[in-house]
Amino acid sequence: MSLQVRNNVHVSGQAGATMVFSHGFGCDQTMWRYLAPAFEDRFRVLTYDLVGSGRSDLAAYDRRRYASLHGYADDLLEIIDAYATGPVVFVGHSVSAMIGLLATIKAPERFVAQVMVAPSACYINHPAYIGGFERGDIDELLETMEANYLGWSSSLAPAIMGAPERPTLRDELTDSFCRNDPDIAKHFARVTFLSDHRADLPQSSTPALILHCSDDLIAPRSAGDYLVRHLPRSELHVIDNIGHCPHMSAPTASSRAIDAFLAATLD
Repeated sequence: MSLQVRNNVHVSGQAGATMVFSHGFGCDQTMWRYLAPAFEDRFRVLTYDLVGSGRSDLAAYDRRRYASLHGYADDLLEIIDAYATGPVVFVGHSVSAMIGLLATIKAPERFVAQVMVAPSACYINHPAYIGGFERGDIDELLETMEANYLGWSSSLAPAIMGAPERPTLRDELTDSFCRNDPDIAKHFARVTFLSDHRADLPQSSTPALILHCSDDLIAPRSAGDYLVRHLPRSELHVIDNIGHCPHMSAPTASSRAIDAFLAATLD
């Protein structure tokens, strides 16, 4: 099976360094349409769908391969090897930020920078760590999802998007959640929300921008503060925005922050 079919890979923009965009849980690559075009005049821009999402080949979804985020990181490296030219700037939203982190650890020579949009290394609270949720909260979330996926999606997606002044974005994310295959989404949700990559943070040497929102239901400010303390060569930028998707609800602020980071990092 070709990678283009498996991951619905699309390439645009100018030649040179490649900028790879990877979406979050419940989403697909179309969510980058507000942000990615801002970089097409300077980068070769690559977007793709995680296997099991969007227009990827659902038949390629292997529960063993994707029992952890490492399987997605391996996919990312395969895509980079096949399509990227020059050094790679990786931009990952939410869970894809950790997928990118794992890829930079596996193959640091392939990356020049990473941008983490609304990331969290662990969603569950632990002693001396606030991820935003108690384990019981996550268990209840997953149980509700198992019982009624469409109802769960319709209630949670608008809260994840935030953007109270832009209801069309809330509707778009809800529709995206509801379009996903429920069985795959349930498995991916369990892998995502039970993941803990705090111990991996010190192993990445790739310069990182941690892009957080001031009010985020999924990734609170404490998650960003933890990341910047434990991820080498990282910096934190907080956007004044409600929600978990600043690349959609605050694309101008997001692109400006990324531009400033890249100007300082790539020079």
